[in-house]
Amino acid sequence: MPRVSTDQLAARRQQILDGARACFARHGYEGATVRRLEQSTGLSRGAIFHYFRDKDALFLALAEQDAERMADVVAAQGLVQVMRDLLAAGQVADGADLSWLGTRLEVSRRLRTDPEFRLRWRAHSAALTVATRERLTRQAAAGAVRDDVPVAVLAQYLELVLEGLVSHLAMGLPADDLCGVLDLVETAVRTP
Repeated sequence: MPRVSTDQLAARRQQILDGARACFARHGYEGATVRRLEQSTGLSRGAIFHYFRDKDALFLALAEQDAERMADVVAAQGLVQVMRDLLAAGQVADGADLSWLGTRLEVSRRLRTDPEFRLRWRAHSAALTVATRERLTRQAAAGAVRDDVPVAVLAQYLELVLEGLVSHLAMGLPADDLCGVLDLVETAVRTP
């Protein structure tokens, strides 16, 4: 029997995550039935659940992956860049892949309605907050961000703006002037 390489296993896992992301975005958590997950991933339920214990574990892995990607961007370029990236994805022509938005909205909804999920997610969401605060601390030490507001407050301000942007895009509201809004947000955090 041929052995499957680590790269092949990782590629299959990523195939499942990519298909699941699209499925959750299209149908929501409850609507992402096993049959729909099979169709979206192109794999059998046996293959899917070989990698993930259940649908909840699959969704959590997907949300974790998205949070890690965001934390990497924050560490390198800041939370405003994450918002610019989300805005750019939302401004692509009709038919754009907005699966990141579906995942983000499902996480928000489940945080509000599912205490068990909230407890499991708390540790994962901390990565984005830590990355934001560390970046702001480095920027403050370099004199690039205002020093009259504590870093913790600046971080919370940026996180609230992010949530507002996600809600705005989720409602399908016009995004024409949002680049200017993000410029204003960035200016509000920087040293005058």
